[in-house]
Amino acid sequence: VRTGDNQESVVAGRMAVGEAACVAVHGARRRGTNSLLDLSVVGRAAAKRAAEIVKPADFVKPLPAGAGEYALDRLDRIRYAKGDTRVSELRDRLQRDMQTHAAVFRTEESMKEGCDKIQEIWKAKDDMSVADRSLIWNSDLMEALEFENLLGNATATLESGLVRHESRGAHARDDYPDRDDKEWMKHSVSWLDDKGSTKMTYRPVHMKTLTDEVQVFPPKKRVY
Repeated sequence: VRTGDNQESVVAGRMAVGEAACVAVHGARRRGTNSLLDLSVVGRAAAKRAAEIVKPADFVKPLPAGAGEYALDRLDRIRYAKGDTRVSELRDRLQRDMQTHAAVFRTEESMKEGCDKIQEIWKAKDDMSVADRSLIWNSDLMEALEFENLLGNATATLESGLVRHESRGAHARDDYPDRDDKEWMKHSVSWLDDKGSTKMTYRPVHMKTLTDEVQVFPPKKRVY
């Protein structure tokens, strides 16, 4: 977690498991369902570490005033949305735009067009309509909540990919076909506000290990 100029501040008690841990057990030979090994191996390591450092006598700090209000306000805002555009229409636009502009093979022109279309969806979101107000098996409300989550992820994906002028992993740009470790071997961190605007920051990639028992694995080209 970034705190000011400190790129490596630690959140006490927070542990990453599975692919979120970025341990890349399989290296360049990443395949579908192989993340199960990441989950089982790193999950076990995280559990063992948690048992060592989390003590029964530890207490949870009091929550700040108004904690949880944002989530409840968001739920009510979407639940009572009274616009003229159905969620299914907005979701369909988002899906088609991402399939067209955020596919594996990308270009500057295509991704820029996709970013512009995503911003139009952000504007159209204010006209969203949710017909079912109930709280029991409300698929209309669930789809609306999922749509907002997908819209945020889509925006971060396109905006971060647009400024990354290289090809790396599943991010394959026809206009920048080579990996550029000198400029782009760093983690993209996208900050998204509630209007759809993004700010990009970056974190370094560590080319060192936490133990002498294993060597550093350098990056390799992703091949199939």
